[in-house]
Amino acid sequence: MKKLFAILALAAVVLAACGGGKKKVAAPKVTTTTASTVPPPPVSNNGDPLTGAPAADPDAASRPALVVKIDNAPNGRPQVGLNSADIVVEEGVEGGITRLAAIFHSQLPDQVGPVRSARTTDILVASPLNHPLFAWSGSNADFVKLIREAPLTDVGVDAKGGPYHRDTKRPAPYNLFASAKGLFDGVSGQAPPAVFTYRAEGEASTGDAITSAHLQWKDKVTTLVDWAWDAGSGTWKRTENGTPHVDAAGAQVGPKNVVIQFATYHDTGYRDRSNTVVPEADLVGEGDAWLLSDGKIVKGHWKKGAAGDVTQFTDANGQPFKLTPGQTWLELPKPGDATVA
Repeated sequence: MKKLFAILALAAVVLAACGGGKKKVAAPKVTTTTASTVPPPPVSNNGDPLTGAPAADPDAASRPALVVKIDNAPNGRPQVGLNSADIVVEEGVEGGITRLAAIFHSQLPDQVGPVRSARTTDILVASPLNHPLFAWSGSNADFVKLIREAPLTDVGVDAKGGPYHRDTKRPAPYNLFASAKGLFDGVSGQAPPAVFTYRAEGEASTGDAITSAHLQWKDKVTTLVDWAWDAGSGTWKRTENGTPHVDAAGAQVGPKNVVIQFATYHDTGYRDRSNTVVPEADLVGEGDAWLLSDGKIVKGHWKKGAAGDVTQFTDANGQPFKLTPGQTWLELPKPGDATVA
């Protein structure tokens, strides 16, 4: 754990950007934490640890999770394999744009991508997952060192190039894709722990009825995300900047759950090529959280005592959020940057 804290302290001063222009301009914030003994919440219905549902792949129980850093810029969409992820984390990066950390375990798509560069926030996302595989592309030497020392298995393009290929029909750098199964070749590990608590079969949902949620990441540009409840499918349909968010197969993104974890961001002390602040989400600490599930909202709290802990999401009574088994999107907007109706 001491080694992990040292890694994260260094992570706060590293730019995980693709290509050049990685200029350090200020002393960054360094967060120190203490170890926590809070256990991860159980999966209440004995399903896959990341979905709470029976795993679609019988090999899932014996393999680690796979975290893939996926582009979310307009030129990076439509993404490939995104709707097969168990959990998708959307984080703010430079200038008001977002990128996705897609976490696969219960099933593996044939291809995933476009794979892009990582950020220091990703180490905090991956650290509780029991040494997951981490697929990414492009960075500076300092961040390469961080990845190789972090509690994960580096299967990025520089470490494991074979499963990657370029799609010549797409513009670079938005055209790097990987074989999800190929990333596991020669790699062993253990399944991730439970991340959320799920309702048991027949257990009623709680919360106040809503029909939609609106989020924003705003800086030099603005990323607008809308989630609309679709009772027919029991999912939340995603729209981004006014356009339905579909994958490469034409299927609209529609998870069973959306967890909104309000998080502050700090300046890492680096700038990208356009001299824009490179941020890192403050995911060790606590704050407000909302659960959107079954057409309802539950407002509560999140808490994470140390980098390797599973984040605890609880309602106003201190009880764990209970999700619908299935895919979950975890959103990381700043406080005040989400509304519901």
